[in-house]
Order: sequence, then structure tokens, then C-alpha cells
Amino acid sequence: MSDVLDRLVGQPRAVAAMRNLLGRPVHAYLISGPAGSAVNEAARLFATSLLCARGGCGNCEDCRSSLAGSNANLLVPTRAANFWSVAEVRSLDELARKRPLGPGKQVIVVENVDLMLGASPSASAFLKTLEEPSARTIFVLTADELPEELVTIRSRCVEVRLAPLSTSAITAVLEAEGHGPSAAADAASAAAGSVTRARLLVRDAGLRSRLALWRAVPEQVSTFGESLRAANDILAAIDDALAPLVAEQARAFAVLEAQAKEQKLRGVPRRDEIETAHKREQRRFRTQEFAAGFAVVTDVYRERLHRASEDLTRGDERASRRAEAASAAIELVARAAGRLDTNLNESLLLHDLFFALGAL
Repeated sequence: MSDVLDRLVGQPRAVAAMRNLLGRPVHAYLISGPAGSAVNEAARLFATSLLCARGGCGNCEDCRSSLAGSNANLLVPTRAANFWSVAEVRSLDELARKRPLGPGKQVIVVENVDLMLGASPSASAFLKTLEEPSARTIFVLTADELPEELVTIRSRCVEVRLAPLSTSAITAVLEAEGHGPSAAADAASAAAGSVTRARLLVRDAGLRSRLALWRAVPEQVSTFGESLRAANDILAAIDDALAPLVAEQARAFAVLEAQAKEQKLRGVPRRDEIETAHKREQRRFRTQEFAAGFAVVTDVYRERLHRASEDLTRGDERASRRAEAASAAIELVARAAGRLDTNLNESLLLHDLFFALGAL
């Protein structure tokens, strides 16, 4: 058993797959999974195990130095901006062709390989590196989701897929990191299976107020005016929650603009692709907010359904109507949640849902 891989919380299938792969290492692996499923942490633990003669015992010098970030044969290159540049990708090729210290191999962890912008020169340059691997170098790549245009990179790797983390697993991670049980539970319940998102939410001062807005929905949609106000309040709260991400993207883009100016370029290279990626990240954040909110509303209606069912067993005939309404509400919320991946206007989706809930 690998003590190192045991540190990867809530991923028993992925851990089992990685342990099976340790016996016959290949030149490249891809660790992928839903946004926030700790792919980078998994990659570093797997890389540590690859460098250990005992498959990640956790006690030897290779394991200790790898986990501490001081193993000369475990390389984790970083990028200067939001995306991998061609120069940075070419440096990966140079690293791959260097001789590792000692008789063994070296492992290069390339985080967020999906940020090579599809069919851009950076992706093409990296594909060449994977197609002509160095005999003593192993690549461990990570990505949330590889876009279709990067499918050739996936085809050169053995892929290990992580699963979304359960709420209880995320809560345990946050508590182990020193957060209180209540804050950890709130963040985990709103994280939509993402430990990365949970780590942001646990420090989000507005999280509890947003959850409270969602929990209050069943009580605040009895009239058209209440439904409209409840929807608008939630939309405004989500806008406020998104603001730090937008600000960080603006800062990162300002760095790219400064670099372009220094190089006397007319503008930021691949500006449209970068802006599209930023919008995609914002959209993902908002979708996660809505998914978490819908889950909260569903829980409230499930509690109503449970209470109505208990009342029915005690002979309360009026409870039948309450149970039907709660069941119908759960179905309405489920349908709305199923439309999150479409291009439907969020405001329209929320207003329609709340009006429909109020009519029950």
C-alpha cells in the first residue's frame, strides 16, 4: 500500500488505478477530473510515488523530499500568465532532455495543460515533446477538462480520471486544514464537488448570506412580486461573489498587456482566446453557484415532503396536498438544474422557476 497516495481524499478508484500503474511506468500520464477535484494535488502525489523505489512509501528520502518540494528529480514548471506560452512549452522540452540526478528517472508535472490554448503553437510544440519522449523522463499532466482540440495530447497519455468529491469528504479536508466544522460544512455543501471551490468559499464572507437567500426561496415566492424580488436578490448576490474572480482576471490580463507593450507588440497575442477562457471560467463559477443554490432549495422541499409524509401517517388528510406540492417543486427545481448547461439566460431561468414554485 502506498502511504503517499492515501493522502488523496475521496478518490478510491483513482488511487487504485494509480497504484496499478506504478508497476509499469510509461512516458506520460494525464490526471483529469471535474473542476476543483484536486487534480494538481493528485499529480504531485502520483509523481512522488513514481520516484519512490517502493511506490510511494512516504518514509524514504525520495518521498520526503518530493513532498517537501526539494527533490531535484521532481520538476513542477510554472507559467508567467494565465496561459502557457510557446517559450515556456519549449523550456519543458529542454527540461525533459536533461539527465536526472542518479540512475533513476525524473518526473515533470505540467499543471493545467488545458491552458495551452488548443491548436495554438504552444500546444503543437508540447505535442512534439510527447511524441519524442526522453527515455528517463516521465510527464504527469493535469487538466480539468481537455477541450476537443487537445485530444491529441490525451491520446499520448495514460489517463486517470478523478471523481467529484462528496460533501463529507470536502468537509473533512477543510476541517483538517483548520477550519471550523460549521464553516467547513457550509462551504462543502455549496462547493458542487470541488475542493478548490470549497477552499474559496470557506473564506467567503458572503457565503452564508447567499445560502440563506436560497433557503428562504420556498417561503418567499407566493406572489409575483416576492418571486421577482427573491430572484433579483440572488442574482445580485452571485454578481458580488463573482467580483473577486473578475478582478483577478483583470490583473492577470494587465500583466499580459504590459508584457506586450515591452515587446512592442500591437496587442496581447491570442486576445480573443484569452477573453473566451475568462468568460468560460466566469460561467463555470456562476453555474456552480446556481447548482449549489438549487441543491439548497431542493433540500428544503425534501424536508417539507418528509414532514407531509409523517403527517399523512398520522391521519392528516390535508398533508396529501402538501406532499404533492413539495414533490412537484422538487421536480421543477430538477428541471431548472438540468438546463444550467444550456445557453439559457440565467435571469429568465430563475424568474421562471420562482414563478412556477409560487403557483404550486
